[in-house]
Amino acid sequence: MNLDKLKDQPRLLLKATLKPIQGIRFQPTGFPDLGPATYDGPDGRKMLLVESAQSMANRLEEVCWDIVADDWVTPLKGLPVVKVKDKTGKPLTNSVLESHRLNSVYIKRAAAGKFHLQLASEIRPEDNRPLQLHRVVVALLKYDVNALVHGVFLETIDGRARIPRALTAFIEAENVSTVASGGVKNDRIDPTGTMKLAEPLKGVETKGDEGRQGNVPFHRDEYCGKITAFFNLDLALIRGFGLGANVEVMLVAIALFKIQKFFRDGLRLRTACDLEIDGNLDVQRPEGFVVPPLDELEKALPALIKKASSEFANPPQTGLTFEE
Repeated sequence: MNLDKLKDQPRLLLKATLKPIQGIRFQPTGFPDLGPATYDGPDGRKMLLVESAQSMANRLEEVCWDIVADDWVTPLKGLPVVKVKDKTGKPLTNSVLESHRLNSVYIKRAAAGKFHLQLASEIRPEDNRPLQLHRVVVALLKYDVNALVHGVFLETIDGRARIPRALTAFIEAENVSTVASGGVKNDRIDPTGTMKLAEPLKGVETKGDEGRQGNVPFHRDEYCGKITAFFNLDLALIRGFGLGANVEVMLVAIALFKIQKFFRDGLRLRTACDLEIDGNLDVQRPEGFVVPPLDELEKALPALIKKASSEFANPPQTGLTFEE
């Protein structure tokens, strides 16, 4: 795996054209009280946000975690992570899958807050003094490397303890047109919705049942257009962490692994948004760099993780119990 062309470069910029795996229609992400995010480009093109940066961060994390084994996927095993069990001992969540990572309420309140206090002591914010962000990144490297890639805001420890995303991604579509359609939820028993239901059942949740009877028509908007995924890896930020060459190479390799594995395994964004890459992954900057294929990254990562492991918590998995 050759990353030499990334030395001294501020950014690695990638893009890839995507297309529906069947047909030409796709369903974009939607937002509360807004719906699909459509907008006009600077040149008047009709644009659509297919997947937001925050959603893409979640998806790039998901491809790294084996839900069944409750552990990192094999090439990433050995990386630090905070895992939380419920009071019965069953897996509850972890710092990879939690949207706020180490700032998750389930991590912060687990073990009576002891881990949160330990993290605060290692970051050591001092009143009326600048926060040393290097202490923050050292603590993240120790407990949750994933937060160095996707960012974290530890505002309950210190409002200045904010690490931005090193890897940012989004998917948008251009020259879009709306495909308006709809359907009907059919009620084979009571299509008019006038049947009187019995009183609530003992021990059975029936709230809202009265509004679910009858045939219910609905509308639906899908879209057609040219879909492009964009990835921005902030190499200057990673070097600015000051964690040494071994950690820098490991973080870049983890980011590239996430991207390549997302293209292989993570492109079914929704039921009606099942995509595939159309062509090759295009390197926009720096010129001449070739992204290593997934199998090459999978082979290289265990050794890179081992080289950086002296900076991890021992053991690398921090186990907590959430008892509330």
